[in-house]
Amino acid sequence: MMWKVQLFRLNFDEREVAAVSDVVRSGWITMGDKTKEFEARFASFVGHGAKATAVANGTAALHLALLALDIGPGDEVIIPSLTFVADINTVVLTGATPVLADCRSLTDWNVDPADVERKISARTKAVMVVHYAGYPCDMDAIMSVCRRHKLRLIEDCAHAPGATYRGRSVGTFGDIGCFSFFTNKNLSVGEGGMVTTTAPDLGQKLLYLRSHGMTTLTLDRHQGRAASYDVVVPGLNYRIDEMRAALGLVQLAKLPAAQERRANLVARYVAALRDLEGLTIPFLDPGDVQSAYHIFTVLLPPARDRGRVIESLKTDGIQSSIHYPAFQEFSAYRATDLCDTPVAREISHRELTLPLYPTMSDDEVEMVISSFRRAL
Repeated sequence: MMWKVQLFRLNFDEREVAAVSDVVRSGWITMGDKTKEFEARFASFVGHGAKATAVANGTAALHLALLALDIGPGDEVIIPSLTFVADINTVVLTGATPVLADCRSLTDWNVDPADVERKISARTKAVMVVHYAGYPCDMDAIMSVCRRHKLRLIEDCAHAPGATYRGRSVGTFGDIGCFSFFTNKNLSVGEGGMVTTTAPDLGQKLLYLRSHGMTTLTLDRHQGRAASYDVVVPGLNYRIDEMRAALGLVQLAKLPAAQERRANLVARYVAALRDLEGLTIPFLDPGDVQSAYHIFTVLLPPARDRGRVIESLKTDGIQSSIHYPAFQEFSAYRATDLCDTPVAREISHRELTLPLYPTMSDDEVEMVISSFRRAL
């Protein structure tokens, strides 16, 4: 379908084209110097002494984080109930048991630290939090829970590159931070991700796990720095390639201006829609945080038929989406004994995501606002 306003549009131009062309002409397209530069610049971007390791995608980042923290059969990992399925999938694929924690409220959709603490058992080994829509979680409360119960902490920062909590970048609070650079993310390379950590031992372990547990890489042998290699741990091939690393460098340079535009667009949405009866806009008072404004979400009035609203928008050429369906409703997890999370369940049934991207024009945002008001 040809949308008048799609949910997301790439913030690409000739700089990305040139970056990829340069890599292709170089004759080296697997993980190499561009990847190292991307990792170094991203580490500087998040700060706090973090080490950054580029990986194939955000799901690989989550999987590596769990493996690096030795999470497996017999362990429980507490995860948010309102998030993308990658979080629960990666926990299950390690052999661990996912335990769902509820959202804080209908206006704060991040995980509730009090419910996290209620869900802790003798088998709990780690907590995974998601900075939903780019708004950081209450990290003081989350870290306090983890310290008291001696739990490892994984930050899913897929929505939140550049977001800060009390002036400190997300991805530097937990043992490991996980970023996604999927097509529709704020920093987009198609497929790609990053793991960050401030712990040197975990940083080295993540490097090994990313590339078959090998002590040297193909680039080292190509450049004559090594003739062979050892394998010190069983690892996987979760490497990024040079084309995507080159795209990441361009996108990272664009990110501050893109975030500023996203913030302006969200402010326009809020000003135009907050008076609608029965409509709830979350995160209107987020506290001492800087959001990455990844998506703009609303909670429809309880009596509204979401399907009809989506169809009305579609008739006007406006794309919308749902972030996210409940895990309990997926075929893979319907028969699984997942605890009830009533706040997240209500949000899942009433949530709607409207278009948001940094190249969105003023006319496009006004078109969405008018269409949405009519649909509602």
